[in-house]
Amino acid sequence: LLGLRVAIGDIAALGVAVAFLVIAAMVVTILSGIALSRMLGLSGAYGALAGAATAVCGASAALATSSVLPAYKGKEADTVFVIVAVNLLSTVAMLAYAPLGLALGMNDHALGVLIGGAIHDVAQVVGAGYAVSETAGATAVIVKLFRVLLLLPVILVIGFVFSRQARAAKAPLPVFAFAFLGLCVLNSFAPAIQGLEDNYAKFKTAAGFLSTWGLLVAIAALGLGTSLTAVAQLGWRHLVVLTGATLLI
Repeated sequence: LLGLRVAIGDIAALGVAVAFLVIAAMVVTILSGIALSRMLGLSGAYGALAGAATAVCGASAALATSSVLPAYKGKEADTVFVIVAVNLLSTVAMLAYAPLGLALGMNDHALGVLIGGAIHDVAQVVGAGYAVSETAGATAVIVKLFRVLLLLPVILVIGFVFSRQARAAKAPLPVFAFAFLGLCVLNSFAPAIQGLEDNYAKFKTAAGFLSTWGLLVAIAALGLGTSLTAVAQLGWRHLVVLTGATLLI
């Protein structure tokens, strides 16, 4: 349902330079998460979780990535840790990046690209961007939604690579990811169909409500399979990986 927030036409308006910048930053962030994780003696799978959550869209990306990674010991605890820590880091970024960008002399458009391209969750991007100006807020949201759109290729590649490394028979097929893409396409064309505007607006509002509650239920369900003790025992190295990926992007 997150796909209903994305309109392909708005993203196309960003231009090639911004799109390339965002894609490059995301790729480097995911690879750095995996590399840093391995350097610290953690599994590459945890690095993929941390990198994807940082590069794409926080908790939603962590849950999506976890679903395509092969099972390993401590996977649930790793996922819970990433969700909790990425929300904390995203809130810190929301408060810090706008003052930082202004101190560096960025104009509203450039600051919107920074906020939309580097803060983890959509809600914090909205808060940070519109606190600066309408221009910064609008730019930040579109850049952020471009990152959300890239969730599909990110999880397909991660699932394929780690399934091959684990010698799994095949990568899990993330059906939800293709539904996400279908809803992106729907949201890109449905508003332009004459006579559907009001009904589509109501549908989108209801779907947005369900999307938020769906994420909450998914996180709660994950919590049922994980103990706080297991999460608390993960230690400083897990936080260093996430913080490093956050600083890099």
